[in-house]
Amino acid sequence: MRALELDGVSVYYGAVRGVEDVTLHVDEGEIVALLGANGAGKSTLLKAISGIIHPRQGSIKFFGDGFGKLSAHRRVGQGLVHVPEGRRIFTTLTIGENLELGAYGTQHSRTERADRLNEVLELFPLLRQHFQRLAGTLSGGEQQVLAIGRAVMSKPRVLMIDEPSLGLDPQKVDIVYDMLEEVSSLGMTVLLVEQNVSLALEIASRAYVLQQGSVVLSGPSASLVDDPRLSDAYLGKNVDHNN
Repeated sequence: MRALELDGVSVYYGAVRGVEDVTLHVDEGEIVALLGANGAGKSTLLKAISGIIHPRQGSIKFFGDGFGKLSAHRRVGQGLVHVPEGRRIFTTLTIGENLELGAYGTQHSRTERADRLNEVLELFPLLRQHFQRLAGTLSGGEQQVLAIGRAVMSKPRVLMIDEPSLGLDPQKVDIVYDMLEEVSSLGMTVLLVEQNVSLALEIASRAYVLQQGSVVLSGPSASLVDDPRLSDAYLGKNVDHNN
């Protein structure tokens, strides 16, 4: 089943194009990567899907239903969760308090939220180990694990993650990506924005490549790894769709 389906989505900031005529889909249970150089429109597209900004044209469907002008927090209630670039955790709150906020606004009962907290702590042992620590005292990698754990607290059907490896050392990146594979193994659908192309293609089943706000290349990850057009897109060269 299609978890996410975008058809001809265009987003503008005034007269400036963010993304234009983007069509893509993510099937239920997939990890799909969204790749491209800085400024290609990746984060803009996630914001449009999550409802932070609204497209000028095109449609976005979530498990077959359109969002229309539904607000971002109501999309969370329907099971769409966005982990933005930079993590955006509450540094003056503890890990436990951050996690509890992840379930805020959902329709789950207190018992269900407590059960979910136990599930998340089982999934992310690091968070149980440091449960009472202030989030601001964590390393960058630990904060990223917390941001993902907080998102999982709402029991999302689709998890969108923007640049999870940004600013992390290789060891912490491995930890974060191990967590993403754990999340995926539970059947959760993931749309991943990532600058580390090789890492993203290793974990994703398919990928879309954006250049100047438009999709210029897409396909199974295995077919894109050695595709010279991928490098062209990052270097700013025009991508030939016919080759």
